[in-house]
Amino acid sequence: MSRYAVFAAVVLGFASGASSGVASGVARAEDLVDLVHPLIGTGGGAIGYGRTMPVVTPPFGMTGWVAQTRQSGHPGLSYYDRDRSISGFVGTHQAALWMGDYGDVVIMPESGAARSGLAERALPFSHRDEEARPDYYRVVMGTGGQAIRAEMTAAAHSALFRFVFPAGAARRVMVEASRPGVAGGVSVDEAKGEIAGYNPRRSDADLGPLTLPRFRGYFVVQFSRPAKMATYPATPAPDRSTGAFATFDAGTDAVEVRVGTSFISVEQARENLRREIPGWDFETLRRTLHDAWREKLDRIAVEGLSGEQRHIFYTALYHALLYPRSLSEYGRYYSAFDDQVHAGESYTDFATWDVFRAEFSLLTLVAPERIGGMVQALLQDYQQGGWMPKWPNPSYTNIMIGTHADSLVAEAIGKGFAGFDRALAWEAVRKDATVPPDGDATNDWRDRKPGTPYEARGGLGYALRLGYVPADRTAESASSTLDDAYDDWCVAQVARAVGRQADYEQFLRRSEDYRKLFNPATRFMQARNLDGSWADPDTGWTEGGKWVYTFDVLHDVGGLSGLMGGRAALAGRLDRYFDGNYNWHSNEPSHHVPYLYDFVGQPWKTQERVREIMRTEYADRVSGLDGDDDCGQMSAWYVFSALGFYPVNPASGTYMIGSPLVSRARVRMADGRVFAVVADHNTADNRYIRSATLDGAALSAPMVTYRDMMDGRTLHFVMGAKPSRWGASWVAPGVR
Repeated sequence: MSRYAVFAAVVLGFASGASSGVASGVARAEDLVDLVHPLIGTGGGAIGYGRTMPVVTPPFGMTGWVAQTRQSGHPGLSYYDRDRSISGFVGTHQAALWMGDYGDVVIMPESGAARSGLAERALPFSHRDEEARPDYYRVVMGTGGQAIRAEMTAAAHSALFRFVFPAGAARRVMVEASRPGVAGGVSVDEAKGEIAGYNPRRSDADLGPLTLPRFRGYFVVQFSRPAKMATYPATPAPDRSTGAFATFDAGTDAVEVRVGTSFISVEQARENLRREIPGWDFETLRRTLHDAWREKLDRIAVEGLSGEQRHIFYTALYHALLYPRSLSEYGRYYSAFDDQVHAGESYTDFATWDVFRAEFSLLTLVAPERIGGMVQALLQDYQQGGWMPKWPNPSYTNIMIGTHADSLVAEAIGKGFAGFDRALAWEAVRKDATVPPDGDATNDWRDRKPGTPYEARGGLGYALRLGYVPADRTAESASSTLDDAYDDWCVAQVARAVGRQADYEQFLRRSEDYRKLFNPATRFMQARNLDGSWADPDTGWTEGGKWVYTFDVLHDVGGLSGLMGGRAALAGRLDRYFDGNYNWHSNEPSHHVPYLYDFVGQPWKTQERVREIMRTEYADRVSGLDGDDDCGQMSAWYVFSALGFYPVNPASGTYMIGSPLVSRARVRMADGRVFAVVADHNTADNRYIRSATLDGAALSAPMVTYRDMMDGRTLHFVMGAKPSRWGASWVAPGVR
C-alpha cells in the first residue's frame, strides 16, 4: 500500500476519494518533532526576519533556553543567525524582538582563564557544528583543541546541560546572575554543590505604571561533579556583571549542569528543579521533552505537502505552541500585577493585539485544555492590577492599542470553554469599553511612552462623546477607533452570553462606530480631528496605513461593503489593494484581507491570493518568515491557511475558506474526534476549489464553523487549475 493510501485509510479512516467516515485512531508513520526547524525566522534575508529564537522548552514553558549570540535588548534578541560567537546559554523569558527580557540567567562553560565580560568570554562557532530542535540543542564552540561541546535539554522551569571540555586546560562554568548596572544577587554553597541567586531586571519596567519592588527571577544551579566556587566581581562595581564561577579538577572532561528557575523564590526554584530533573539522566529528560512536543504536534497530521512545506508547517505549529508563557509553579504563581504570590495558575506574554487574530483561535483547537486557564489568568490580572493587560511582560507595558483581551474572552465564551468566572469576565470587558484610562485627557498615548498609567483604550474619553478617537488628541487614533469597534462587538457577545440584553444591543450599536472614519470622497478610512474635520490621511495608523486599515472591519464586512457601494465595489478595492502591492503580510493587520473576497462573491481570488502569500512569504530557511512572529501569530496564519481556512472574525467561531495546501489533514480534538480536510487533485497549479462538501452534503458557503470541527466532520474539496464559480452564490450577512 502506498504512503498516501496508508495515510488516508489509517489516519483519516476512509478510502481515497471518500467523503466521510473518520476514525479517531492516531497513526504515527513519522516523528513530527523531526520536521521542526527552529532556526526558521532567526535571521534576515530574501524573505525577511521573523525575529524568532531556537528555544528549547516544552509547549508554553515558563523559561526558554537558547544560545546567546548577543545580549538581548528591546529591540534585540539573544540569538541571531548571522552572529558567529556564543557568550552563554540564557534562560530567557523574552517573547519578541520588541519586548525586553526579564528575570533571565546565563550559563557559560569556559576553559583557560576565568572571563566574565560579555565579549571576552564569547567563543566562535559555526552553524555546521550546531543542531537545533524543540527538545535539544547542541553546538561546538571554540577552535581546534580548545573547543567545548555543549548540549542542552529542558523542562518547563529548568534545564540540563552537558559540557565536554578540551584536555589540558582549566574547566569552569560561569553563572551570570545579572548584567552591569543591575543589582542582582548570587551566593555559593560548595558543600551542596550549588550556586543560587536572582535577577530583578525587567527591560520594559518603564513602559507600565507598576514598580514591582519584589520582582525577581530566581535560579539554582547544581553540578554533577564537585567544584571550587567563588562569586564575582571581588569588588562590586556598576559597570560589572554579577555572578559566580564553578571550577573543576584538571582531570574533569565532562560536567553536567542543571538549572532551576522561579519567579517565587530560590527555594521554589530548587523545588521546581527537584520535581523536573531529580537526577542526571540527560537522555530521559530529552525524551520526556520530545514526547511533550510530539503529543502536541500530533494534534494535526497533514499529507500532500512538499518536504519544505512540511518543515514550514510544523515549525509554525512549534512557534504557535510556545505562547502564552505559563507562570504557574506547581500550584502557585507570582503576579506582576500586585507583586504577590498566589495559589493557582497563570500565563503571561499574550501579545493580544497580535494573537487575537489567529494564534488564540489555533490554540482553541490544539491546546483546548489550557484555554480556561489562559482566560482566567487575564481575569486574575484584572483583579490584581485593575485591567486586563495588552501585552504583559510580565506586567503592564502599554504596547500596542486596543483591549483585545476582550476578543480572547469572547472567543472562549462563544466556543463554550469553562474554567473561568463569566461574571468576572463581563465585569472586565465592560470596564475596558466604558472606563477611560487615568490621564486620558492629558496623555496622547504614544507607543512605548515611558512613565504613563495603564493605557487600556487610549482616547476612550473622547470616543464616548464623539464615536471616534480624535487624531489631534491621541496617537494612532484611526487604528484605535477601528480596533475599538471590533472589541465593542466582542464585548456585546460577552454581554449576550451573561444575559445582559440591553448591554448587548448598546455595544452592538457602538461596534458600528467604524463608519465615522469612512470618507465617502476617497472611499478610505481616515482619522478625524476633535472638531470633526478630516486629519491627514497618513495620520493615526498603527503599523499600517489607509490601504490596510480600510479593511479592518472584521466583525461587519457587510457594513463595509455597503460603505464602499456594494460587493462589486469592495471587490474592486481589494483588487487595487493587491495589484498595487499594498498588502503588507509582514504585519498582522493585513492577515485577514485576502479572505475578504469570500464575502463578495469572488472566493477564487481568495484562493489565488492565499496560495501566493504562502509561497512567497514563508520558506524553510533562516529568513523564512516575512515579519515579526509576535508570539506565534505569523505562524498561526500559515497553519490555518495550509489547512484551507482562517478566522477572519475569530470571536465569531466561523472560519473562511481559502485554498488548502494539504491534500489530506486531520485535526484531532481533545475528545478523540477528528476534523478532516480532503483536497482531491491538489497541486501547486490546482489551487482553485471546483466543489466542496461537508460530511457528503454540498457546501455552498465558503466557510466552516468551530462546531463543525468539534463534531468531527469531513471537509472535502475537489481542486482544479482554473477559477470556478464555487462559493460565488453565497451572500454574506449584510452584503449587497
